[in-house]
Amino acid sequence: MKVLVTGGAGFIGCAVVRHLLEDPQASVVNVDKLTYAGNLESLAAVAGDRRHAFVQADICEAERMAEVFAEHRPDAVLHLAAESHVDRSIDGPRAFITTNVLGTYTLLETARDYWSRLPSDARAAFRFHHVSTDEVYGSLGADGLFTEETSYRPSSPYSASKAASDHLVRAWHHTYGVPTVTSNCSNNYGPFQFPEKLIPLCILRGLRGEELPVYGRGENVRDWLFVDDHARALGLVLRRGTPGQTYNVGGNSERTNLEVVQLLCALLDELAPDAKIGKRTGLIRFVTDRPGHDLRYAIDATKIRGALGWSPRETFETGMRKTVAWYLENRGWWERVLDGRYRCERIGLGAE
Repeated sequence: MKVLVTGGAGFIGCAVVRHLLEDPQASVVNVDKLTYAGNLESLAAVAGDRRHAFVQADICEAERMAEVFAEHRPDAVLHLAAESHVDRSIDGPRAFITTNVLGTYTLLETARDYWSRLPSDARAAFRFHHVSTDEVYGSLGADGLFTEETSYRPSSPYSASKAASDHLVRAWHHTYGVPTVTSNCSNNYGPFQFPEKLIPLCILRGLRGEELPVYGRGENVRDWLFVDDHARALGLVLRRGTPGQTYNVGGNSERTNLEVVQLLCALLDELAPDAKIGKRTGLIRFVTDRPGHDLRYAIDATKIRGALGWSPRETFETGMRKTVAWYLENRGWWERVLDGRYRCERIGLGAE
């Protein structure tokens, strides 16, 4: 199978590319615009693999996408390219509407035209897998889980843009017959994550003895999913998912934000002790909450477990230990990332 992966130089995308290429019969066409969060260094493990072709391109450019499809003739599309950080969507929502909505539309139309011209057997085998988020469902109370039937209630510009793209993908299946599948995942973490997100941000700030900002009182709950577990799930949905269906992917690891940061502090104290810094829990500071911050997300992954046999291999504790160890062992990677404009500062306060 030749898979066209969009956003394959991003955090989840690079894990997916590496996972797909574990199959000696697979090849990947990796399309990425290389925005601030795209990093070819994250693909060093497959840089010399002739089955990996990288194309720097914007999914919003219809002519360029048509050229990519015509040249590489993919058997499937795994669509991950997206603006993904809630705080950035609060400060500047336009980029999220452009990439996540218009970009998905452009890619769907390109794929529809390409798919319609395939021979009948290739048409039947083709898949368009759209990767989305549990944030489209809105906020849960203290109880309950998101299922594939949960109504959409997005509450941030980011989640609204992803909800719109989900609806487009389903409409292209029901209206035009494009064989699409959708997956909605919980919060990912692991190696190669850009340090604007909670876990890598606190790892890097904790290593330097800087304050660890926790929104509100740290009571917001997320279901955490190790990125390699997610990559395995995406591969299964792509190969074996039923067209027109949605699959929720969760890590079965609900934690409050405060619990996450406290575990990070304990791991850093154990793996990178620093007498000058002392106990890292002393660095925790509660800060003004994010505007419109959803209280709780939690995924019911019963469907993907029953239909495709997937379940996470990592617990939150084992995954976090692997993550902290990776950042400690790969200082060169994140130091080069921080050489750019991002300096682990606070964003998402609503200033355009």
